[in-house]
Amino acid sequence: MGNQNLIERTCKQTPFYDLCIWSLKSNPESRDASVKKLAQIMVDSLKTKATETLDLIDELLQDGLALDPEMQKALTSCAERYNVIIRGDVPEINEALKTGDYKFAAKGANDAAIEANSCEIEFPTKSPLTDMNKVVHDVSVVAASIVKIIQTKFSF
Repeated sequence: MGNQNLIERTCKQTPFYDLCIWSLKSNPESRDASVKKLAQIMVDSLKTKATETLDLIDELLQDGLALDPEMQKALTSCAERYNVIIRGDVPEINEALKTGDYKFAAKGANDAAIEANSCEIEFPTKSPLTDMNKVVHDVSVVAASIVKIIQTKFSF
């Protein structure tokens, strides 16, 4: 029961409480986790969601949807942005969490949120990625919020 309270208290300090609760409680590792481990679980969720989005982008690029040059350009740009999240931001956040550089970890999570938003505005018409971009953005913001809790707790 104590860790359920920790999860709830932690998630109340994020802008997306329901997403935070669902993401953390659905992961069995959260049962006995510290706040730092909860942050790590959100970063893992970010990587999973970003990878799922990149997989969809790759499918769309191979599909007829990418025949439209504007759509192909937007999808290609989004693929680059999601590669930055997966290959750049996530490893940087993980390393910063390990070394206790919480300010840098929060910056990396916020950068991932910006990449997801930037992908969304690439499209000249309705984006086929709106829902996934929102999830990646929101998971990134939750991760950054949890890291900031740790940062505040350990800053003197």
